[in-house]
Amino acid sequence: MFKRPAGRIPMLRNRIILVVVSIALIVLLFMLPKVVVKNDDQSVATETGENVAPDPHGAAPVTLQQAITRLRAGHATSGSAEKSAIFADSLADLYWETGKFDSAAWYADRAATFFNTMESWIKAGDSYYQAYTFALDQLKQDELAEKARQYFAQVLKKNPGNLEVKTKMAMTYLSSGNPMQGITMLREVLNEDPKNESALFNLGMLSIQSGQYDRAIERLKELTAINPDHIQAQLLLGVAYVNKGEKKLAREQFEKVKQLDTDPAVQATADSYLKDLK
Repeated sequence: MFKRPAGRIPMLRNRIILVVVSIALIVLLFMLPKVVVKNDDQSVATETGENVAPDPHGAAPVTLQQAITRLRAGHATSGSAEKSAIFADSLADLYWETGKFDSAAWYADRAATFFNTMESWIKAGDSYYQAYTFALDQLKQDELAEKARQYFAQVLKKNPGNLEVKTKMAMTYLSSGNPMQGITMLREVLNEDPKNESALFNLGMLSIQSGQYDRAIERLKELTAINPDHIQAQLLLGVAYVNKGEKKLAREQFEKVKQLDTDPAVQATADSYLKDLK
């Protein structure tokens, strides 16, 4: 079963919300089902939990809203399938820019249906993946994950060596009825590329979620050795130290994060942890 140390995970959730804009991947830590990963290759157990996260969309700039309005009108009145697909492709870009990934996915899907190219499959898959990342409703998560997998599967059929796509596809399985398939895929990515940053980060993140802090620290230290500027990993390593009770190492890690990134959200998160560690 998922191990939930008293008081620690809620604290982690509140802090990470502060950096959701600048470090969006960490949202996955709270939006996926509770997962227990034993050495990356043993059984996985899931437990349904309530998802809590801020609305990532926010208000779009007026200029973007106006551009979207114009393109939607063009899409609605286009006289051919090709023109409709072109408008849809442009709308997907604009909705992505505003952070409205549900809408971006809807239009990217329609463009990909017409163009049927590797590029369009990746764009649609990425849009569905981002929408899945921010979805709060379990049913919605499942639907978006399935759509993302369909496009990613098309990409991998043509190009099995696309490890970025494979990593994203792996993460969508973690909210499915077969989460172990996702863990297996992440391990396969590392077998092909032991220094793959996305796979190392995601496995470290999942280890924190399941309370396996030693394993998380191992993964994240490996990643930060490969890429010292990986702020997500540096921050998450500090979180792992906090949850393990390694206060001295946690303080040192959050001070390091403050030196590496001056983004106000990152600074606020690090300061918040440091305050509690005094």
